[in-house]
Amino acid sequence: MNDITLLWASTAEQKAQCFAIRQEVFVEEQHFTREFDATDDTALHLLAASQGVPMATARLFQENGVWVVGRICVRKPFRKLGLGRLLLSAAEQKARELGAQELILSAQNRAMGFYEKCGYQAVGTGHYEDDCPHTDMKKTL
Repeated sequence: MNDITLLWASTAEQKAQCFAIRQEVFVEEQHFTREFDATDDTALHLLAASQGVPMATARLFQENGVWVVGRICVRKPFRKLGLGRLLLSAAEQKARELGAQELILSAQNRAMGFYEKCGYQAVGTGHYEDDCPHTDMKKTL
């Protein structure tokens, strides 16, 4: 699938596709119980699709003056295609356009190596989200 389209969701249907991916990956596959929150109402949602098939998503938002990228996930059939890196790069570009000088994220500990390869560094101590160990990471843009 080399015809991947990335777009910032601007319609209810596109946002629903983003949420459906998160439901599939975080709720059904990884068993998170608190996946959706009020941040979803104001965040920018990024959708990766190919030939109309939703593949991956991420969200970008500002919290207390800090830009945050999160809820990065790729549906199982589309993993190992570089979509995570593609989503991160698009989110970083959008954050730069919006004036961000750095970007933070809360990484599942098992995914920290991926984020380190993308230029993120661990900051602070770890924490748990839905009984899953996470570590905050940041990248200077």
